[in-house]
Amino acid sequence: MDSPTALSPQDLAEACARAMWDDDQASQRLGMAIESIGPGTAVLAMTVDASKTNGHRTCHGGFIFTLADSAFAFACNSYNTRSVAQHCSVTFIAPAFEGDRLTATAREVQRYGRSGIYDIVVTNQKGEAIAEFRGHSRTIGGTLVPAE
Repeated sequence: MDSPTALSPQDLAEACARAMWDDDQASQRLGMAIESIGPGTAVLAMTVDASKTNGHRTCHGGFIFTLADSAFAFACNSYNTRSVAQHCSVTFIAPAFEGDRLTATAREVQRYGRSGIYDIVVTNQKGEAIAEFRGHSRTIGGTLVPAE
């Protein structure tokens, strides 16, 4: 593999996503898939199955939050600087149901120094908004893709 500094921003974002995905058991076991990745952006999707529904027969909010949080993680780690969530908030807009395909689209709003702000919208297969999530990231040092 080329040195991270020799990669284009898009190639670096993809390399970071591959490195993270290999160790991301939570996202994998919940059936998430990376739809696209780019510098400061990520799109992840997940289908709501019966194991993700609650007593109201809707998707448990924790799973919606987790999908948005995973998209946030891939977006804020796309620059090859390890980043973690410093603060997150979610607003649930509409319910999701068994069989729905949820997509979380993350985009960078601001990145300065060690901090970043990312907005993530979660939609269903009809394009209807299910939730909006805002994540604040903080870099912690280290890289995902080692320099060679």
